[in-house]
Amino acid sequence: MAPFTNIFDYDSDSEKIFFSGVEMIKHRLSQNLRININETMMVYAGLVAIQIRLGKSIPEIKEMAESFLSPEKVMVGVPESMRKVVFEAKIDEKPKQVITLTEPIPTTDYILAPK
Repeated sequence: MAPFTNIFDYDSDSEKIFFSGVEMIKHRLSQNLRININETMMVYAGLVAIQIRLGKSIPEIKEMAESFLSPEKVMVGVPESMRKVVFEAKIDEKPKQVITLTEPIPTTDYILAPK
């Protein structure tokens, strides 16, 4: 299966808009509202960007991302659609980093699934 692709390309002018969007999504999460796949990707992109700026290593970012969202925080089908997510991030003057998240949101067993 090919990785899910969504491009967030921003410069310094649109950075405030991007992070305002991320904050709005986090507010929805704090109200126990489920988010869709595009909102999920945006939150993960924001997480990756902030952690790179803070100088975190790729393994640290992966570990944080894996515990960031649970299946109960996203709409049905989002965890299954995000089996592999690849971020190619070039933040500020830092070199480009490639971060691959494999199943960042655990999938749950369905009640009707055969045993």
